[in-house]
This record gives sequence, C-alpha cells and structure tokens, in this order.
Amino acid sequence: MQKIKRPIIIIDEELCTGCGDCIPSCPEQALELVDTPDGLKARLVKDFYCDGLGACLGACPTGALIIEEREVDPYDDDATIERIKEVAPEMLETHIEHIKEHAHQLELHVQTDQAQETVECGCPAAQTLTWEEEKPLSEEAVKLPSQLRQWPVQLDLVSPNAPYFQNKDLVIVADCVPFAYANFHQDFLKDKALAIGCPKLDDANAHLAKIAQIIKTGNPRSVTVVNMEVPCCFGLVRIVQQAMKEAGKNIPFETVTISIKGEQLQ
Repeated sequence: MQKIKRPIIIIDEELCTGCGDCIPSCPEQALELVDTPDGLKARLVKDFYCDGLGACLGACPTGALIIEEREVDPYDDDATIERIKEVAPEMLETHIEHIKEHAHQLELHVQTDQAQETVECGCPAAQTLTWEEEKPLSEEAVKLPSQLRQWPVQLDLVSPNAPYFQNKDLVIVADCVPFAYANFHQDFLKDKALAIGCPKLDDANAHLAKIAQIIKTGNPRSVTVVNMEVPCCFGLVRIVQQAMKEAGKNIPFETVTISIKGEQLQ
C-alpha cells in the first residue's frame, strides 16, 4: 500500500491518562487502550482505520489528541467497516452517517497507470470547495445593527483585565465562524464579551495562557466556544477546556459547531 501525506490522529502519551473517553467518540473505532509500563494508554490501531477528521478530539479531557499531516497509509473505509463489525457493530450506523456528513472533507484519489495520485489532500480546513448560492428569503436588503460592544477582539490583542470581560457571558470564537454563519451577531455575540482566534495558525500555548487569565480575572458567568466543523478547529475547544482547569473555575460551558456552509451542527 502506497503511503500518502494526509491528516491523522497523533497521541501524546505523556498527556494520555488512559481514560478511554476517546474510543466511543471515534466512529471508525480506530483507537484502543493498551497496557504500557506507564499504565493504560490510547493507541491508534492502524493508520488506515483513521479518517483524520478528528471526531475524537473534543472527547479527550487532557488534550492528548492532535491532528498532524504525516506520510501514512490511505484511509480504507472497507477495512474500517470490517473492523467495526468485529469490535463494535453498534457503531456501524454512526460510522456510515459520519462518513456521509463529512464526505466532502475526505481525501479524493484517482488511479493512474503509474500509482495512486492524490487529487485533494492535506488538512480539510485548506481544501478548496465551492457551492451554489441558495435563493435568499427576501430580495430586499435588511441592515442589522452590530452587536459588538468592545475593541479589540483578537486573542493576541485583548487585555485579560479589560472591563468588558468582567462578569459577562464570554464567547470564544474561531475566526472563520462570523464569515460562515450569517446570523452570528444575533445568535452568539449579543450581550456577550468576545475573543477570537485560530487554533491552527495561532500560538495555541499563548491562547491557552491568555484565556486562562481572562477567566481567572474576568470571572465570566458562562463560556461558549463556537468553532468550525473542520478537525483542526476543535483544538479551540480543548484550549478553552484546559484554560478553565488552569483558572480553577467551574462555570457553565457550552460548545457550538458551525458547518462550512454556515449551518449550526450542534
């Protein structure tokens, strides 16, 4: 089997506690727990069982799971289905729905006379996609007022001690969300303090430290994370969860995922 460069799950064994929370969250059942000298640890069973979409990322309480691009075996859905039938047949329907929902994100390949050539590869967040414009509900333009009540908004620029963070509902947003979700201001921003960033391109450690400080000093009433559906974007959820732990705060926490077509998935 010819290896290709594609996204795949990587497990940091130092962070992994062997809790197993990631296993039921993987529709492909590509993860398992194994005994090691340091106790139980999650391991990838086979490269070709992992589709690289990262459905398991948000389930890890310690942030031990990440997505990286590596030279690995191509994803094999036929082999994956056989494994699911063997180890967790109750997950088969979940897997099928997962693949249908994310088919546009999976790598596409064509067979050539020489070898298997990758047509689309790399992180799903960077894949080039387009779709037809849906018919608007009304041809008449409507101007809605902005719900933004602060400046700046970028995590790199905001001050943890800013007055607009004090005792507010805090929303932490992946910076692609407002472009994808048309009703962002009304649904997520109204009456809330805002911080935005990109878990893929920004400094994750710096964001973790900044968010922890915002939560510790601002004492927010609640925290909501709004991220895009692409796997790397779920890193924002892990960053905020870890920041809440470091801040020592137990406050209401919610996550919302937006599809690349601008639909609220959860």
